[in-house]
Amino acid sequence: MGKLYGLSLGPGDPELITRRAWTLLQSPAYWMYPVKKKNGISYALNIALAAGLRVPPESTALIFPMTHNRQILVNYWLQAAHTVIKVLQQNQDVIFLVEGDASTFSTFQHLAKTVVGLDDSIEIETIAGVTSFNAAAACAKMPLADTDDTVAIIPAGYGIKMIESLLDDFDTLVLLKVKPILDDIIDFLTAKNLLDNSCFIEKAGSIEERVIHDVASLYGEKVNYLSLLMIQNPNRIRGEIIRGCRKIKSITQELGK
Repeated sequence: MGKLYGLSLGPGDPELITRRAWTLLQSPAYWMYPVKKKNGISYALNIALAAGLRVPPESTALIFPMTHNRQILVNYWLQAAHTVIKVLQQNQDVIFLVEGDASTFSTFQHLAKTVVGLDDSIEIETIAGVTSFNAAAACAKMPLADTDDTVAIIPAGYGIKMIESLLDDFDTLVLLKVKPILDDIIDFLTAKNLLDNSCFIEKAGSIEERVIHDVASLYGEKVNYLSLLMIQNPNRIRGEIIRGCRKIKSITQELGK
């Protein structure tokens, strides 16, 4: 039986592909990659192509439609899992290409769980990768966290009430998939005087990357699905940090070593 790999390719820049992922891309493993519909474009596959790689003769696109209907999704997960297992049964390793990181809001996790549900003897390995929000923080020159800062990362679809409540507890808030409610978010940031502490990043790490610090200028614009918003709350009131049994040595003690 072959082994299934969740192969993280990073957010879009081929130079952000890890050495581990690159090694597997050079191996004789069977390529599979996600598309939203039949004959659709695969963002993950395009990252590999941008790195100068060619699609192997033996490769398969797996359909994962953009829907919240779980029954529809389960049927496609099953179809994809059966396709994967059929190749694995031929003693062939399979690498499933994933943009960003395969452990973070990734289709691969649903595929992996379904494969194991059908055959729990199958070995699965997830190859870590650079996430979109890590790349976004770097290109926007907005550190995600410093020292004891707190960070939250959520889909924007949870709404303004959730966003407002999280800003009370987190120094940095990363909102993914902001397209549907971007105008509402801009209104909220305006009311909270947080526009100057926010940044919009579209297709982070790709050649189409767009960084907008003037977030208000996007009002009414239809942005790309692969967009996120970073918000920092410098006026957040912090609670006490419990350090447990960790001892804080004095400068004198440090110098006396």
